[in-house]
Amino acid sequence: MKLEQIGFYTLEDERAKHVNKHTPLWRCELILTDKCNFRCPYCRGITEEHKGTMAFEQAKAVVKLWADQGLKNIRFSGGEPAYWKGLLDLVKFTKEAGVERIAISTNGSAELDFYKELAEAGINDFSISLDACCAETGDKMAGNKNGVWQKVVDNIRELSKVTYVTVGVVLTEENIEEFNETVEFAANDLRVSDIRVISSAQWNKPLIQGLGISEDILSRYPILKYRVQNIEQNRHVRGITETDNHQCPLALDDMAVLNGFHFPCIIYMRELGAPIGRLGADVRDVREQWVKTHNTFQDKICRANCLDVCVDYNNRVRKYQEEVA
Repeated sequence: MKLEQIGFYTLEDERAKHVNKHTPLWRCELILTDKCNFRCPYCRGITEEHKGTMAFEQAKAVVKLWADQGLKNIRFSGGEPAYWKGLLDLVKFTKEAGVERIAISTNGSAELDFYKELAEAGINDFSISLDACCAETGDKMAGNKNGVWQKVVDNIRELSKVTYVTVGVVLTEENIEEFNETVEFAANDLRVSDIRVISSAQWNKPLIQGLGISEDILSRYPILKYRVQNIEQNRHVRGITETDNHQCPLALDDMAVLNGFHFPCIIYMRELGAPIGRLGADVRDVREQWVKTHNTFQDKICRANCLDVCVDYNNRVRKYQEEVA
């Protein structure tokens, strides 16, 4: 399978074939704030030393640093970035800087008109949390926020009519029984662009359900199909094995930044791992050194939590490197 067939537009074989510290930055994620109006049970939050809300000018400086290195894809996240003051202007600035794909990860609870403004300003990828197929479980998964599930699904439905929208379904013991129904609801009622399912880090169990999803749905959603195929092959969504690449070349042209620090990836940051270092002009040199010296299989966070798509990408890079060696 080519990396492009997985369904993530940031993953390409050509990227894996040529990646180094001098190639254009492919994908970067900027965490704008640690503040969020939800209290999802699986969210670990952010370490105390890195908590805070980024100043607008600081955020612009990060975007410019990345854009000057040919950044193709950016994602704004949090906390909840939709409530970060200045987001609309930052999106406009990012678009003017020439970034092709501008994404936002959101819980979907902001006003629909604001989301539409963001789309008009340049956001062309909305990733919205959808952890249930019904209001009772959905409100509970948001931290017992009565009525919020309905607002979120209404927003997803309307945004899916005008732009690219994926939903992220984080599975725990509280909502795993509704897995199939949630997928069917997202596909047939909300008509989203794709569906991303993942077990929460705390629960972190192999998914054994979902095999009853119809071929019609799987044929429409490549990311979902990729995950379901992995489930059928008894492959966990998370984790690095002994035979996988124990380096992370993904970090050469992909990074997550929080409060002035750059992390290996967003998963590593969310699992409260330490940053590689402070963001600066030498960031790619520093990350190259990290890639060369860091054994991800010996790192408990990487070994337990690295996502299947990242593992497949890193393995593909190793394959291409071995072919030219």
